[in-house]
Amino acid sequence: AAAGLSYVGAYVINTYKSYDNFLQDKYAVLPAVIIICVAVVMFIIGLIGCCATFRESRVGLGLFLAIILVIFIAEVSAFVLGFVYREKVKTDVQGTMRSVFEKYDGKNPESTVVDYLQEQLHCCGVKNYSDWTTTRWFNSTGNNSVPLSCCRRDTKNCTGRLDQPQEL
Repeated sequence: AAAGLSYVGAYVINTYKSYDNFLQDKYAVLPAVIIICVAVVMFIIGLIGCCATFRESRVGLGLFLAIILVIFIAEVSAFVLGFVYREKVKTDVQGTMRSVFEKYDGKNPESTVVDYLQEQLHCCGVKNYSDWTTTRWFNSTGNNSVPLSCCRRDTKNCTGRLDQPQEL
């Protein structure tokens, strides 16, 4: 279990690097760090449990049970907090994404991240392609289209025009 959690934590941190322009709050990576710390603690607890079992120590097994109960309580607390604050995180991320989309010009580093995000997640805009209609880039191009990163991969000759939403 500790190895699995370590992998998940490292994967989240590695993935975070691709989307760090959308998450201006640097504490967004904190859950991944906590996951890795929990993995280390779980490894140590597992060693305590194995040693207590091997030695048939009642004190060691009692300590192991107490630690497992504390971990269970911490997991339930984390689940409840995640459930309670999910909407706040959602609105914060959407607000940050809107500000990054507003800075899109097709050339700056934020634009590269937006294009990468849309291509990797197969999406267009924060909620849908109509989000682009309020950006400076959309108004400055004057061609009533969204970036080509919004186009579906299976379409050929996609222009990003809003009059052809089936291609987006």
